[in-house]
Amino acid sequence: MPKIQVGTRPFWARQLRQWHWISSAVCLVLMLMFAVTGVTLNHADRFENPGRSVVREVALPEDLRERLSRLPQGAVVPDALAVEIRRLTQADLSARKVDNQYGEMVFDLAAPGRDRVLTIDLNARTMTYEVTNRGTVAMFNDLHKGRHAGSAWKFLIDLSAAFFVIFALTGFGLLALHARGRVSTWPLTALGLVAPVVVFLLLVH
Repeated sequence: MPKIQVGTRPFWARQLRQWHWISSAVCLVLMLMFAVTGVTLNHADRFENPGRSVVREVALPEDLRERLSRLPQGAVVPDALAVEIRRLTQADLSARKVDNQYGEMVFDLAAPGRDRVLTIDLNARTMTYEVTNRGTVAMFNDLHKGRHAGSAWKFLIDLSAAFFVIFALTGFGLLALHARGRVSTWPLTALGLVAPVVVFLLLVH
């Protein structure tokens, strides 16, 4: 078991307590969110609803069709075009890249808890925007996975994970400091390791 010299014990006790409460304060809300959504993800069939879809179809003006058809494959939709398309369909194509497959452009605009697809058919001269709202639980489940949440949210997840590690390690350090006076410390800690290993080896196939 970890041993700490008597002379350094007060120093490490202060440091561990300080970093333990700081990390817990920083990550408390997100830790609760990830814990709760761990359950809702594990039982998504019970908590998530199938969603409600709304489809909006509008005619594609000829001048807009011509400008879209001239865009090279992989090009970013110009701001002026994005503004006009948003006015007609409510779909935001800002910073989206063009994928023109034989006159059909499909833009996946999914967001946490919402599936959104804009299809621009240059041949049929139509724009179809389909939005499926899967509810609040689905939104938090997607945030748990970082799905369709963007790079800023992914960075927040990484930063939170770092604080989770600090919280766990400082908690382990505090256990080591006080284990001598609490005989159940290491058996309970070992249980936390052995239980998932046993379940994995015996029941996960």
